[in-house]
Amino acid sequence: METLIAAPVSLTQGAVEEVKRLMNEIDFDKSNLLRVGVKGGGCSGMTYVLGFDIPTEKDDHFEIASIACIMERSHGIYLMGMEVDWQGGLNSRGFTFKNPNASTTCGCGTSFAV
Repeated sequence: METLIAAPVSLTQGAVEEVKRLMNEIDFDKSNLLRVGVKGGGCSGMTYVLGFDIPTEKDDHFEIASIACIMERSHGIYLMGMEVDWQGGLNSRGFTFKNPNASTTCGCGTSFAV
């Protein structure tokens, strides 16, 4: 049984629009939810995960702007309060992460340490 929790992270309006655009693609698998998380690696020790995935029993479920989201319970301590944004410019394009828990970040913007 899934339990909805308060959203541990936030998405800017630009990020919400981009995620919804991706979800409206013809070949989008509607059984996938937006996964927010971390994995080991990257320049600073940990890397952000943002993508669509099938939920597992390890996941907490939450919703942001009608977008069903999942995050592995153990990742909350690294991501609580993080803001995800979408940059659509010519020089910088993609999702960006503002994490108040990161003690150091890398120039690539997707790697951090706590």
